[in-house]
Amino acid sequence: MTKSCNSDLRSLLFSWIIIRQLPNLQRITVGKFRNRSDAEGHLQILRRMIPHARFEVVFDLPVRQYPGKNT
Repeated sequence: MTKSCNSDLRSLLFSWIIIRQLPNLQRITVGKFRNRSDAEGHLQILRRMIPHARFEVVFDLPVRQYPGKNT
């Protein structure tokens, strides 16, 4: 497998992400997880450690790139 294929496979396997919401509609991806339960458990820890920050668990559906398209 090529590095690109490994990256695509990894993004499919780790589809649950935790984001930290920032001002001006910006966000930072904090972690990627294989299942929602793992993400929720990590979210609880983050909320205890950084209570003033806003975190969310999100399902990150990968965007497919088709050959010949620049979108």
